Amino acid sequence: MQADYLVAGANRHPATADWDASGILAFGADRNIALWRPQNPESQGIHDFLGGHTDIVNTVKFLPNSSGVLLSGSVDKTVRVWKRSSSENYSCVQTISDHGSSINCLAVASGASIFATGSADSTIKIWSLDNENFATLQQSIDIKPRFFPLALALSPLTGAKESYVLAAAGTKDIIQIYVFDAEEGSGFKLRATLTGHEGWIRSLEFIQENDSPHSDLLLSSASQDKYIRLWRIHQGKELPAAAATADPSLGAFLPGKSLSNKAHRFKAQGLDYSATFEALLLGHEDWIYSTRWCSQGKNLQLLSASADNSLAIWESDASTGVWVTIARLGEISSEKGSTTATGSTGGFWTGLWSPSGSTLVSLGRTGSWRLWNKNKEQDRWVQNIGISGHTQSITGIAWSKDGNYLLSTSSDQTTRLHAQWKRGSQTSWHEMARPQIHGYDLNCIDSLGTSQFVSGADEKLLRVFNEPKAVAKLLSKLCGFAGSEIDHMPDAANMPVLGLSNKAIETVDDDQDVPSSHHTDREAIDPASIVRKSTLDFNHPPFEEHLSRHTLWPEAEKLYGHGYEISALATSHDGALVATACKASSIDHAVIRIFETTSWHEVKPPLAAHSLTATRLRFSPDDRYLLSVGRDRQWAIFERDVTEKNIYKLTKADPKGHTRMILDATWTAGSTQVFATAGRDKQVKIWAWEGESEWKHKATIPEEGPVTAIDFPDVLLGEYKTYLAVGLESGVFKIYVVDLKDSFSVTAVELSEPISSPYPSKAITQLAWKPSQETEQGIKRLELAIASEDSSLRVYSITPLVS
Repeated sequence: MQADYLVAGANRHPATADWDASGILAFGADRNIALWRPQNPESQGIHDFLGGHTDIVNTVKFLPNSSGVLLSGSVDKTVRVWKRSSSENYSCVQTISDHGSSINCLAVASGASIFATGSADSTIKIWSLDNENFATLQQSIDIKPRFFPLALALSPLTGAKESYVLAAAGTKDIIQIYVFDAEEGSGFKLRATLTGHEGWIRSLEFIQENDSPHSDLLLSSASQDKYIRLWRIHQGKELPAAAATADPSLGAFLPGKSLSNKAHRFKAQGLDYSATFEALLLGHEDWIYSTRWCSQGKNLQLLSASADNSLAIWESDASTGVWVTIARLGEISSEKGSTTATGSTGGFWTGLWSPSGSTLVSLGRTGSWRLWNKNKEQDRWVQNIGISGHTQSITGIAWSKDGNYLLSTSSDQTTRLHAQWKRGSQTSWHEMARPQIHGYDLNCIDSLGTSQFVSGADEKLLRVFNEPKAVAKLLSKLCGFAGSEIDHMPDAANMPVLGLSNKAIETVDDDQDVPSSHHTDREAIDPASIVRKSTLDFNHPPFEEHLSRHTLWPEAEKLYGHGYEISALATSHDGALVATACKASSIDHAVIRIFETTSWHEVKPPLAAHSLTATRLRFSPDDRYLLSVGRDRQWAIFERDVTEKNIYKLTKADPKGHTRMILDATWTAGSTQVFATAGRDKQVKIWAWEGESEWKHKATIPEEGPVTAIDFPDVLLGEYKTYLAVGLESGVFKIYVVDLKDSFSVTAVELSEPISSPYPSKAITQLAWKPSQETEQGIKRLELAIASEDSSLRVYSITPLVS
């Protein structure tokens, strides 16, 4: 088993990511930690997941110069210590559960074997690591006055080698400075309180001003008051020049309180130190979430990420010493547009420098990473390919009928299209389009042919989408496959500011002016989503701003009829019919409605069999049968009328198919007429046709937990054998070989583990084998897509050893 594609959106937390000197960026993705090498030349995305936390991961930090020790803190009140083995895989070596609430921040210091953890129980704990990287508690600090720490920074004190300074801030507008004096040896003591901010403080970071052993320390603090403040910690009795000569009239021109220039003095190892205010950085228009220092090159640079959708790089002007922005990245406000759907709000949650300072990444509201590389010749930052992923539970996945791309839909209200970017001998998976950005949580999806799909959400109707020309051309250029009838497709799509329906639009020429619409017009077009002729004409996968605006698919039809939220849908293999079901607590609503796809009318009457919600619908490979399973513990089979191809009639129902609700069902390939059902009763059952309208129970596979997803591939292994993929509520999945001849024997397949944590950390919501493209030598390998509630989507390839 190999991992072809791993994808998950990052958690929205300023401390959720860290970039190690080895080139690995780690970030929290729901309750997993994802590892990614942003600078790898093949543009592969996430290459590993670390699972273990039982709730959302808030903060991760690599221990500097430790050869692969990673710390992570989570809402589950624990801190985990991870160690990289020789095989590049990580394993958890220690779980610390001393805190009484969610862990919000971690602080490490270069060259130090201590680290600090801050939690919503209003305590900071100091830990020391031994040579085996085992952490022991050294001190617990109760924060007075009480606040929740959101940011911590730790650094050795210059001139006093064994002493440390710790800055802590959070849900108050003060920064506390704690000092550990190595001579006293009695732990960290509160030595100063820095005031001046007027909002919560989200980020703190120390840096040495230069390489000399007596260099001052600079501390940056970023706050929700839209300002960054810099503070200086200086060793010596006399104050640093700036603080001594401060002009008292300066404060008159600045907003809020006048700038206090009080020097906070303290001692460590017999030396005098002072902490003074250094500079106020103005320029962001919204909350500032993170600041990061970079000391590569001659000058110190500070990267700030803000909710105003911009990253700023600050540098001190050589002649005046004033801090100015030398570069701004992100979204320029004139292009912002006005709708939340197109990602205009939310801003950047964190920004990170690469270890060399030549690459920047930032995390946006949609859980996706944007990336810029420094172009030395032109002295500017050039955007490059980042990664993106769902930020909530993935509720449904579907391969296109020819297997060229994979659609995934999620409770984060988006549908995404993933495909392989092929260039020469290199291939890598990317999100190539975001066909649907909705206002309701999406529940299910299935593809119709190669350029159409249907999706159902927490609303009473289903929506049918057609591929636009702009996306079809992009896929044909990057992935090497073209949709059918590319000339008849609409150009592109966008969403009205107040609507939910994607409208087909024509692309406009690059030099054409677009008149601005009146602000009271309901059909007003969001100016940011205008698609120009050249918008999607590039030779790399689209960046986040293209995905969130220009790759929408126009909506072709709405299918009405159900009275509650859509729960399941299936399209027939010949593409003629769509079967749908909705959430139901009565027989009236638990019907299955069938729509034909030529005129999109409902085929009356609806099919009745269930008394509660139908959880899954599946057409048999020849479309002769429609199988439905539901929460009322029964499965039902409807057979197609020989003359009236759109009519299905109930032929068999088993009201006691399982002893608990049935959650999934699947048909075997070819004409074998075998299906399997999976339920909350921890069983998978296999049923086969025995003539005379009898379906007999042939085999039971017991599992250790509720089974939430199963799928058979669309090809047999040899004549009478097939794989069966089974996914459990615990996140574990298994693959069995089922013999379809007489005995129906089932054998488990032993799988190699391709990554550190191959299993999702929450329930598997759907399994889907890729439609096989048989070669002359038979099947090379099978690909299995796995969707989970932990917001991760994985595609594993399995090379069959069974002939």
